[in-house]
Amino acid sequence: MATPKKKRSLERRRRRRAQSKVILPNVVKCENCQSSRLPHHMCPNCGYYNGKCIIAPKEKSAE
Repeated sequence: MATPKKKRSLERRRRRRAQSKVILPNVVKCENCQSSRLPHHMCPNCGYYNGKCIIAPKEKSAE
């Protein structure tokens, strides 16, 4: 198995690990129902995208 010839410095290790941070997704408000949704995605709450109804929301059954 191959082994490194020289030890990587702390600066190189930290510079490499600085790129792997957790990035929170950007969220916007739906124009129709004001709930949070991802940009360029249909609203999961009301089913609207760009002012048009794409999918009708499911009716909640009263059992």
